[in-house]
Amino acid sequence: MTTVGLLYPGRRAEDDYPRLEVLLDSDIRLPVVRTDAGEDAQRVDALLATGTADRLAAGIAELRLAGAESLVWASASGSFVYGWEGAHQQIRTLARAAGLPASSASFGFVHAARKLGVSRVAVGATYPQDITAHFTEFLRTAGIEVVASRSSGVRTAAEAAGWGRAELLELTGAADHPAAQAVLLPDTALRTAAHLPDLEDLVGKPVLTATQVTVWEGLRLADRRTWALHLGALFARPAEAPAPAAEPRARARAHTPRPGRKRDQP
Repeated sequence: MTTVGLLYPGRRAEDDYPRLEVLLDSDIRLPVVRTDAGEDAQRVDALLATGTADRLAAGIAELRLAGAESLVWASASGSFVYGWEGAHQQIRTLARAAGLPASSASFGFVHAARKLGVSRVAVGATYPQDITAHFTEFLRTAGIEVVASRSSGVRTAAEAAGWGRAELLELTGAADHPAAQAVLLPDTALRTAAHLPDLEDLVGKPVLTATQVTVWEGLRLADRRTWALHLGALFARPAEAPAPAAEPRARARAHTPRPGRKRDQP
């Protein structure tokens, strides 16, 4: 039995984790403890408040009682807004308080990209442009080149949680770039577990999503290797995983942008 404890802000898309649990090995458990999310706003001040040490510490005891072997702060924006060093300090504080290895969704993206041999990515974010810029800077600090990014201008997690398959496909396709080896969708308010094969089929390359990399990161910390048929390249057996695109390739596809979405070229 391997148990990965997840600290999730509020009540939005936390039901994606039971879906992921079902699709993984039967002896993997993903207990979720909801933390106080505070104000539901995609603003730097609100996101910084979401990830404070006292709010994260409140859920530790429950996850320890559940037998967690590792902990992951299941919020990307609630960690990358702290910057590279601040996000490291956040998880060091969490690990000390829990007495367990700890990480966050933001570092999950970095480690997952490295595992897949990906160094050039496109980012498809629900966030306003300024929040997306914090994520792309976080990736650049990690040595990952962001060749294109797309901001959708969504200002609350509640709105993002209402997105379904159609919106996910649209965002992924619109964010993709011929030079990108993978597409990253960083919002843990998005339910993506059921749609990973469709997203990767659309762009013909790995797609990393926030709930997916959160779980993978926790399993990595617990030193548990596992594979799943329907959770994308990240969970594919080595012989089955598609290689990241080595060279830019031409791709013609029509996309109809949603109102208010912006394309941000770094």
